[in-house]
Amino acid sequence: MLVVLIPVLGMVFALRDAKAQSVTQPDGHVLVSEGARLELRCTYSYDRAPALFWYVQYPSQGLQLLLKYFSGDALVKGIKGLEAEFRKNESSFNLRKSSAHWSDSAVYFCVLS
Repeated sequence: MLVVLIPVLGMVFALRDAKAQSVTQPDGHVLVSEGARLELRCTYSYDRAPALFWYVQYPSQGLQLLLKYFSGDALVKGIKGLEAEFRKNESSFNLRKSSAHWSDSAVYFCVLS
């Protein structure tokens, strides 16, 4: 059985004239077995309609945009079978994949703008 280690970090892009905002990824590292369901949690604090993003950084590569949410449909489909659901009442934007693969090992960033 292969275990996939996925470190997660959060970022906030500050907006000029914006009030206090933050993003939190409570799981520092996530271990999942290959083929298992993957979920990376992201919660935010912001008093306006947020723009939310998930980025990934694979070893020896730059950041790559996985998906983004501005408004509209709460379920956002991304690349490589990834999706995230915007839940306003929970202030969350969790990233999910139904079946993890060893190639998913990377650093993931939840971003609020």
